Amino acid sequence: MEILFIIDPAESLKEKKDSSIAMMRAAKARGHAVWLCQQNDLHIWEGRVVAVATQIDTRSGASWFAETDMRTRLITDFSAVLMRKDPPVDQDYLAATYLLGLAEEHGARVINQPAALRDYNEKLSIFRFPQYIPPTLVTSRSELMDGFLEEHGDIIIKPLHDMGGKDVFRVKQDDPNRNVIMETLTNKGQHAVMAQRFLPEISEGDKRILLIDGEPVPYALARIPAKGETRGNLAAGGTARAQSLSERDEEIARTVGRVAREAGLFLVGIDVIGEHLTEVNVTSPTCFVEITAQTGFDVADHFIEALEKSVA
Repeated sequence: MEILFIIDPAESLKEKKDSSIAMMRAAKARGHAVWLCQQNDLHIWEGRVVAVATQIDTRSGASWFAETDMRTRLITDFSAVLMRKDPPVDQDYLAATYLLGLAEEHGARVINQPAALRDYNEKLSIFRFPQYIPPTLVTSRSELMDGFLEEHGDIIIKPLHDMGGKDVFRVKQDDPNRNVIMETLTNKGQHAVMAQRFLPEISEGDKRILLIDGEPVPYALARIPAKGETRGNLAAGGTARAQSLSERDEEIARTVGRVAREAGLFLVGIDVIGEHLTEVNVTSPTCFVEITAQTGFDVADHFIEALEKSVA
C-alpha cells in the first residue's frame, strides 16, 4: 500500500510517544510506502483533489524520518489517507474535510471519513450514548451553569473543540473564580461549553480505550492525574498505566464501536472515567506507544493489519 498521513509538522511530533509515528513505523515494517503532508498541502486542481506530499523512510531515534521524494499527487493515488491532524477543529480543519470529502467521491479511501469527523464532535458525541454518560450540560449561559453547579456541587467545565486537557477547569460552589472561568471559556456568553459532574473515580485514571474498525484493543491506558491535578491527560502531566478492560469498559467500547464503524470511523479513542463515558475522540486518537510498551500488544501493527484488510 501507499499511505498518506495528514499530520501536524513532522518535526513537531514527539518521537518517543507519538501514535502517528508508531503507525508509520509499523507500515514501513510491513512493506508499505509512507507519505506525509499537512492540511494546507491539500489543493483542488482542475477539479481533482491533490496533495503536495513527501515520501519518507522511518528510523529509530529522535531523527525519526528521512525524506526520499516530494511531488504533487492525486489523493486517489493513495491506498489510504489517514487524517491525523490534531485539534482544534477550526475553519481550516473543516475546509480540509470538505476537500477530502470531494476526494472520497472520486474514490479515495479516507480514514476517518470526512463527514464523520464533522458529525462526531469529540465532546458532544457522548450524547449518542446517554446510558453511559455522567450528568452533563452544554450551554453558553451562566445562569444555567450556576443551576448545574448548585445541583451537583462539584463540576468539570471544558471547551468543545480542544484537546489534551487544555482549558479544563474543576469548579466547586465556593470557588471565587467561578464567574470569571465561565466568562472566559464562553467569551462572555458567545460560545457553548460542556460541564460534567465531577467524577472522583478520576483518581484511578481517565481510561483511554482504542477502537479499531469497531473492535476494542484489549488494553486501556489509565491516565492518572498528577498530585494536585484533576486532569489525567498525559499532556497535563498525568502518568500512564495500561490495564485490561473491565466488563463495563468492554460493554461501552463495543456499543460505541458498532455505531462508530457504521458511521465511517475506523479509529476511535473513547475516554472512560469509572463507569462513565466522557469523550469520543476521532481526530487523532493516541496512546498506541504507551499501551504497547507496557503490555507487549503492538497496537500500531494491529492497526496497520486491520487497515490492510479494510483496503483489500
